[in-house]
Amino acid sequence: MKTLKLLALAIAHICVNQISAQNLNIIPEPYQVSKGTGIFVLPKNIVINAPSSANIVADQIATQLKTITGKNVSTGKSNVTITLDIIKDEMLGTEGYHLNVNSNGILISANANAGLFYGWQTVQQIMPAAIYAKTLQANTQWQVPFVSVIDKPRFGWRGLMLDVSRHFFSKADVKVFLDDMARYKYNRFHWHLTDDQGWRIEIKSLPKLTSVGAWRPDRKGKWANTVTPALDEPKTYGGFYTQEDIKEVVAYAKSKFIEVIPEVDIPGHSMAFITAYPKLSTTPNYPYQVNASDDFMDWEGINGHATSRIDNSLDPSNEMVYEYLDKVFSEIAPLFPFEYIHMGGDENAKNNWDKSTNVHALMKKEGLKNQNEVQSYFVRRVQKIINSKGKKLMGWDEILEGGLSGDAAVMSWRGIKGGIEAAKQGHKVVMSPNDFNYLDFYQGEQTAEGKVYRGLRIKSTYGFDPVPEGIDPNLILGNQANQWTEQIFDMRYAQYMTWPRALAVAETSWSQKENKNWNKFINKVEGQFEKLDAAGVRYAKSIYDPNVTTQIRSNGELVLNMESEVEGLDIYYTINDQMPDNFSEKFTGPVVLPEDVMSVRVISYRNGKQIGKYLNIPIESLKKRAVKVL
Repeated sequence: MKTLKLLALAIAHICVNQISAQNLNIIPEPYQVSKGTGIFVLPKNIVINAPSSANIVADQIATQLKTITGKNVSTGKSNVTITLDIIKDEMLGTEGYHLNVNSNGILISANANAGLFYGWQTVQQIMPAAIYAKTLQANTQWQVPFVSVIDKPRFGWRGLMLDVSRHFFSKADVKVFLDDMARYKYNRFHWHLTDDQGWRIEIKSLPKLTSVGAWRPDRKGKWANTVTPALDEPKTYGGFYTQEDIKEVVAYAKSKFIEVIPEVDIPGHSMAFITAYPKLSTTPNYPYQVNASDDFMDWEGINGHATSRIDNSLDPSNEMVYEYLDKVFSEIAPLFPFEYIHMGGDENAKNNWDKSTNVHALMKKEGLKNQNEVQSYFVRRVQKIINSKGKKLMGWDEILEGGLSGDAAVMSWRGIKGGIEAAKQGHKVVMSPNDFNYLDFYQGEQTAEGKVYRGLRIKSTYGFDPVPEGIDPNLILGNQANQWTEQIFDMRYAQYMTWPRALAVAETSWSQKENKNWNKFINKVEGQFEKLDAAGVRYAKSIYDPNVTTQIRSNGELVLNMESEVEGLDIYYTINDQMPDNFSEKFTGPVVLPEDVMSVRVISYRNGKQIGKYLNIPIESLKKRAVKVL
């Protein structure tokens, strides 16, 4: 009997291992992957064989395995567990890799260290989730399924942006953000360092940028739900990075094969800059203070306009502006090895420019016909400064307005139109459209998550393709998602808003278009949740909440519809203000809501267990979102 029990356990063990080998859940989807049926078990003594040129990767692997597995880890050429091999394979480029896991161990081959690093990220994804922990996981069975992978990225630019101006994130926070990026093969960190709400980078020749521009009155509640602070209110909220901090973060990113792109947002979004040095604005006598989230702009229209005399734009007619910017970029350029510096250029209101006699004198002198051409003049001046520091200029798509010259690159955020226009003019483009890639938009039911600007479901994000039809793909550098932080006070919430939607952006940025499949992807996302838990990453489970829509028929009836993004869910609801459960009415199709309904309460189940969050949607919200049907 004992022998039979042991045999049964062994068979069950093999079956579990075979199942795990068939559900690899690798994100982003590899170029080619062949699943095996066996497993490789990490031995007690792990030996890593790598050339000295690959020490930057081998050392990280060794440190991680020692810490997490508790096993002995050494280097050598006999009884090898993990082999890192530098090869010559033109197909792989600088970031591609081969991965083979079999009975002999783990072999990662690549043309360069970046490829070895990305190969190791894939290995971790097919290992037990505990590999992502930060402390010893003594009771884990360290097994790796047999697999053969040939992988390479579709795009060279796979970016995530973090806005640290609206709310300040510490150096440690930024490193956490980089750690999260690296797991999914992101390689560009766009650091939004300046805006109306704070200047975050030390410029030694302009000390007021941080002594004044980095601080504002503290606010605890909802963004923009505040009155303008009194000028004498203490400026206690904020912070900035010293140049040594910047060097440390850049080096940390480099160790994960991530390049850092700094952004200094000008000429608009410059209230922190102007508060430090008011003489750089068209209204130098205005009593400025760093914006504390109180409304000062009407953002309707393309670029908005200031609602009072207050100005958040640098004065393009003031030569001192360019002298100060030369100081700024002289100090920034050596801190960031990457070839691009981002100048922003977005949402510049221009209405105060139009009121300025000095700006009109500039227009006459330079033959500028309108304010768009004035901004183009400003962009060219800034580009000349940035080029003089050995860097190339990048900006949001507004820098196209009025004309763009030279090797400037465009980051297209107002949809893809700006990217298309820039590519037609021969400029390099990073696609970053807000209707697909803005991670600050609420991601599920707005009444449960809180309305920001608008919503964006992960399925929509996944459906984006960065190369528009008819555009030369060689001009599309890649794809980027942006995490603006007006509504985000800390890194835990930044993670919640980033993941899992950033998984969709990662797969779009890395994987070949023909390898993308929504149903497969969303199943893989669920498989990643255990790994994100092990890594201590906060993430949203909005995929389990239905997309709730309504229609108003020609007879005035309000019709409710609910659609799941994930297969296998059962949606239950009530319309009489009772709490729903899996014994409530099950949603099977469109429902006409009676006139006396006050709210619809919804909950999702899978296999008899609650999986989605409880939703309580007021009837006013359902009416407001309704689409009229003839």
